[in-house]
Amino acid sequence: MGTGLCFGAFFLLTLDTIRQVPDQTNAQNLGESEIRGKHLFETNNCMGCHTILGEGAYYAPELTKSYVTKGPEFIKMMLTDPEKLYPGRRKMVKYDFTESEKADLVAFLKWVSEMDLNGFPPKPDLNQ
Repeated sequence: MGTGLCFGAFFLLTLDTIRQVPDQTNAQNLGESEIRGKHLFETNNCMGCHTILGEGAYYAPELTKSYVTKGPEFIKMMLTDPEKLYPGRRKMVKYDFTESEKADLVAFLKWVSEMDLNGFPPKPDLNQ
């Protein structure tokens, strides 16, 4: 009896989780531009320096909410000439992305920023 009840509860919770996946992953808004942007993100090894969704390196900023916090124009400027925005600081590689590739990367970061991540990344506590 107890095993069956636990199995039933686990089964129902699993079904509820699966039901929520499309809304939380923002899959309905995944288009060709976002897919190309993700491909660029991966093939240029952006995760070698950045984190996204908590995965990757911790050398450069976390990009999960960068579209919301910095905006699309800042991201495009950073992709165009990172040294100009932050002279004398750690340098991001200057890629020769086309305008179309920059737009695809921005679309990918926008898509990521619209995922329901249950409050991740946490906001810093500035009162410490």
